Amino acid sequence: MRTAPTPSREETRANATFEALIWSMSRPGRLRDLPERGEAQIIEALIDRECHVFCADPLLMPKVLETGARIAALAGADHVFLGALTDLDGLKSLSTGSDLYPDGGASVVIRARLGEGPRLRLTGPGIETEECVHIGGVPDGFWSLRRDLIQYPIGFDVFFIDGAQVLGLPRSTKVEML
Repeated sequence: MRTAPTPSREETRANATFEALIWSMSRPGRLRDLPERGEAQIIEALIDRECHVFCADPLLMPKVLETGARIAALAGADHVFLGALTDLDGLKSLSTGSDLYPDGGASVVIRARLGEGPRLRLTGPGIETEECVHIGGVPDGFWSLRRDLIQYPIGFDVFFIDGAQVLGLPRSTKVEML
């Protein structure tokens, strides 16, 4: 009788990370626990040699290079790891896909302070009525720039990371500052 191989600890962590990321994107505004702190586990779960990655954090670059992914300029990246966002100018060149290929929009990972900062009202798919959240640690002007860059279905998706928690914000979610 054949049995399925037992997944390694790394595989189990990568699967749990991937599940947390998908869950957070499908339920915008709700926090989800990650197996560990930080972005390294997200790189392990999402990135492979077919990906084009922009990484602004030099401490994460060795982990990105381990995956065999192609290093790309911000405008050509599928996955963008910004670390702590301090400058909005670069965001203007993010890949947002096209009407024909909206899936070409980037997935962006940003460190933030969840539960702090301005109060935001989220509405859209995956939200029954509305979700109110606080997301701190992003520069003034981020929310208006996001609104200007996203013309659904084109746009970019964001994962906000705070320690071992993630909050997903798909391009289909409308954000209103309260």
